[in-house]
Amino acid sequence: MITETKFGSKPIYLDNHATTPVDPRVVDVMMPYFGEKFGNPHSSSHYYGWEAAEAVEIAREQIADLIGAKPNEIFFTSGATESNNTAIKGVARFYKSHRKHLITCVTEHMCVLDSAFQLEREGFDVTYLHVGVDGLIDLDELKKAITDQTILVSIMTVQNEIGVIQPISEIGAVCRENRIFLHTDAAQAVGKITVNVDDMKVDLLSLTAHKIYGPMGIGALYVRKTPRVRLEPMFNGGGQENGLRSGTLPPPLCVGLGHALKIAKVEMAAEALRLKNQRDRMWKNLNCELSGLHLNGTIKHRVPGNLCISIEDVDAESLMAALPGLALSSGSACTSASEESSHVLKALGLSNEMAEASLRIGLGRFNTDEELDLATNSLIEAVAKVRKGRKIIAAAQ
Repeated sequence: MITETKFGSKPIYLDNHATTPVDPRVVDVMMPYFGEKFGNPHSSSHYYGWEAAEAVEIAREQIADLIGAKPNEIFFTSGATESNNTAIKGVARFYKSHRKHLITCVTEHMCVLDSAFQLEREGFDVTYLHVGVDGLIDLDELKKAITDQTILVSIMTVQNEIGVIQPISEIGAVCRENRIFLHTDAAQAVGKITVNVDDMKVDLLSLTAHKIYGPMGIGALYVRKTPRVRLEPMFNGGGQENGLRSGTLPPPLCVGLGHALKIAKVEMAAEALRLKNQRDRMWKNLNCELSGLHLNGTIKHRVPGNLCISIEDVDAESLMAALPGLALSSGSACTSASEESSHVLKALGLSNEMAEASLRIGLGRFNTDEELDLATNSLIEAVAKVRKGRKIIAAAQ
């Protein structure tokens, strides 16, 4: 199961929340746009531009189709971080003369939290909702936080570390009743669970390709037309994407994102069932063999391929060092530059010790049952090894 590369052994990949491998079917449809179909989609005076523009618009339709939107409500970006920044800052700044209060959650992705921090520096008021031990917000707390100054609520659909699915439809109903815009970071949700912007009453939605077997460097922002949402652009330039996001679009990446979501629409239900069964089997087997094992967040409201666990009497750094045959993480890849314990796990009430003993296991499309059985056994053996080492060190001190 482990092959050799110039970097050494190639481990079993279990970090599909950080990024997914690009599906070979996606690569196939992208390749022509790196070669013979090289046109600039904004060159409107000749065949090469028309050809590229047509491919981009087909991709826009494929994205809209999966989330129940209209094609003219889809705007291409470089990824979910840009989409989140554009949605949150764009709405806040456009409507600042009317309302200056936003609501978000303490377990949001850092690009959402940092956007909120920036808006606070600009004079906006922000309320940060807390979560329970299950990782879910309290709808009553949301209702209490709303004021006559509230313009936007931003709550992610699926939490990127613990995989918990927030009740977005219920949140959307609260926002709609109070005439407040709802934005959701759906990067970890689109293509994995059913997402429909009308059913969820979402006004803005962020997504990215590389979480759903598409290429890195491309994402999209959904912006509702009716009732219309207005945003102040983040970029200025040539006025592409109806002035919301200036800059030349990359047809190969747009095509890759669109085709990845086209595949997801067909295969999502069967894939979700397979991943859930694999995840539940892995969790059951780990539970049978390991003491002091804790699941972070609710198992009931959870994206199928996620396991986020904390293990007593180990630390994640030592454990991963003892697992060269597995590629997994101790938290979000997007905040790996920070040496602090996960803000998400702390929000669940975990101690620093338990937060630092956490592993995020992300199962994906290309993981086999054989791989996961091997990974489970390797993890059990590594925990025993690390615990034994800690006991030896403690006895020697």
